[in-house]
Amino acid sequence: MLYHLALWIWKTFDPPGFGVFQYVTFRVAAAAITALFISFVVGPPLIRFLRRRHLQEHGKPELQTVGNHARKQGTPTMGGLIVLLAIVLPALLWANLTNGMVVAILVVTTWLGLVGFVDDYLKVIKRLPNGLVGRYKLFGQVLIALGLGLAIVCCPQWFSNSYPAVATQTTVPFAKDINFDWGLLYVPMVVFVITATSNAVNLTDGLDGLAVGTVGIAALAMALVAYVSGNAVFADYLNIVHLRGADELSIFCAAMVGASMGFLWFNTYPAQVFMGDTGSLALGGALGALAVLLKKELLLPIVGGIFVAEALSVILQVAYFKYTKRRYGEGRRLFRMAPLHHHFERCGWHEAQVVVRFYIVAVILAIVTMTTFKVR
Repeated sequence: MLYHLALWIWKTFDPPGFGVFQYVTFRVAAAAITALFISFVVGPPLIRFLRRRHLQEHGKPELQTVGNHARKQGTPTMGGLIVLLAIVLPALLWANLTNGMVVAILVVTTWLGLVGFVDDYLKVIKRLPNGLVGRYKLFGQVLIALGLGLAIVCCPQWFSNSYPAVATQTTVPFAKDINFDWGLLYVPMVVFVITATSNAVNLTDGLDGLAVGTVGIAALAMALVAYVSGNAVFADYLNIVHLRGADELSIFCAAMVGASMGFLWFNTYPAQVFMGDTGSLALGGALGALAVLLKKELLLPIVGGIFVAEALSVILQVAYFKYTKRRYGEGRRLFRMAPLHHHFERCGWHEAQVVVRFYIVAVILAIVTMTTFKVR
């Protein structure tokens, strides 16, 4: 909104200095700073409100003997509202709202934030142990992913005038001038990517600062991907698909980075607040949707390697337990505990060690993601 207002003032009255609003790089910085500011302003009063209302984490019985998890009981939750506000508001203020990609990512993020909010509401306020029934939560994720996939296939020109030629394609990492066309499998692929990423980030949200910090690192990498994808010169130099207007998504990514840093201020060990499903489902869905919109779905296993490892650890643990129970009559565990971060806690790592070491891996993966553009 500020972008459109400033642009109108500049074109109508031509005052000095207003021309800077046309530059994406300026608005990227503005979005990140705005997101940080919103987090710091909204955070403390919201945390006090959650604490007064006793909207708090009840703790999982299986974690009471792991690390410091017994002390986490009573910590306010639903702090994902801070993250959601700190992402959506800066994007509305600084991004070009006539850009279909920007509108799409805002709709996906807000929708999944609402799905997560319903889940948190049922768990924390209505005291339903499992919150939103799993199939209803999955339905909400599939519905918005299906909507995005069908919109890209049926109305590609709405997203960008570059989209019709590459609507169902994706960039192949480490391969020069090769784009894979999903054809009829494109919409199912979009559904899988968004639901899987959303749930993977949700599984990662088990230690203070872990999920939001790793998402912030991944979002920073995606901001660079969005910027070079939307710049004709950089896209040509890197031999990637040029998507006109995709650089506007870097403003959304910058808001994600600022919101993650701002929330980490309150969520770092020992956490003053947890974000709950309100934040984790929205952040995960946003990462998945960014990959879809930027035609970089095959980069997700690299830039989001932490989330992939966390999700796989749960899948493998369950599968191995069922297999050994069927074969030997007794279920056995592949990991000491799943998701993966709890396995390392069981191995004797302090919670803060697990988080920082996962951050280091996330940074390495972000760097590898950038190298895929030239190592071909």
